[in-house]
Amino acid sequence: MRAQTRQGLRSSTRQQGDRRRRAVSAAAVVAIGVMTLGALAPPAASDSAASAAAAARPDAVQQALNTLVRDDGMPAVLASVQDRNGRIRSYTAGVGDLTTGSKVPRDGQVRIGSNTKAFTAVVVLQLVGEGKISLDATVDTYLPGLVRGKGIDGRRITVRQLLQHTSGLPEYGIHVDDDEIRNRYFEPRELLDIALRYKADAAPGAKWGYSNTNYVLAGLIVQKVTGRPLAEEMDRRIIKSIGLRHTYFPTPGEMTIREPHPQGYHRNPEDGPLRNFTEMDPSVGWAAGQLISTNSDLNRFFTALLAGRLLPAAQLAEMRTTVPAGTSGLRYGLGLTSRPLSCGGVYWGHGGDIAGYETRGGVTDDGRAANVAVTNIPTDEAATQHVKDAVDRALCG
Repeated sequence: MRAQTRQGLRSSTRQQGDRRRRAVSAAAVVAIGVMTLGALAPPAASDSAASAAAAARPDAVQQALNTLVRDDGMPAVLASVQDRNGRIRSYTAGVGDLTTGSKVPRDGQVRIGSNTKAFTAVVVLQLVGEGKISLDATVDTYLPGLVRGKGIDGRRITVRQLLQHTSGLPEYGIHVDDDEIRNRYFEPRELLDIALRYKADAAPGAKWGYSNTNYVLAGLIVQKVTGRPLAEEMDRRIIKSIGLRHTYFPTPGEMTIREPHPQGYHRNPEDGPLRNFTEMDPSVGWAAGQLISTNSDLNRFFTALLAGRLLPAAQLAEMRTTVPAGTSGLRYGLGLTSRPLSCGGVYWGHGGDIAGYETRGGVTDDGRAANVAVTNIPTDEAATQHVKDAVDRALCG
């Protein structure tokens, strides 16, 4: 999600101009440089010399993670990288808990923020493929009379515009304080009601503009059409379907993270001290940002999605039809982004922030995959770029 709770919820499209450098905690650099490897196929005999030479070189991904801890003050960084042959490497840097100095759990669970939008979009597009939703139908077709406000009319906003952030709907998150969301449960309709107090950002279809409100409405449409909770549909259609063993939608009131995880930290204000924000009520994110997962599960999800295992070809093509989103080369489809790689081509994913955690990454069309998680949302431009650089190195290495 985007920095929509006065920094707490962010999206993959955040651009910060604040160049303040944060002090590096001594505890945060204790474990710098730790790397663990997942299941790796042994090299063939003919490749042994090349493998030995590669092993002697500093690992570019590990160096990128070390930079995030050393220079940017990230308490912990985790990454999972899969090459085009399916070999997986898991990396860590920093410490999992600034108080105890404990190790970062390899491939630990984190809150994945706006990556949740890709899951919500897949459920919507599956229902499109089943003939139960039309992308070009209006919101009022499914939620009659619900969306009305200053310059806002659900009879003029389409489902496609919700998924692509071209609806013009205002953002709710900037009107909710970080400390308020931490211990408060929000019903999805409450989030929508907050947004509808404010005027439209633009006319439907006029321009691209990121708003978590779009995905709250998409989730409400799923529930109306299926008659089932969004979490159940997501679990049945995606999580269980492709075997995401460490991914789940927290239940109402569930504030903890179930499996081994690094502690998440948050600054509010942005130049304030780090506070442990691991335990929180994530309902403010709902269909836009509530999921918990791991880097490897995110790689599995986006790999399965791009391989056509979750959507029919027609709906996957719709999802990959993008519009420009900002000036960095980022493009936004239907809950899916593309971003250029320094080695050529693009990678597909989403990315997401929620107080305590940021995740970035995606997959390429030839089967490479990488996701990187940090345990504090970057608050300056340099750190933000370093997270992007880590993903780029992982996919281009």
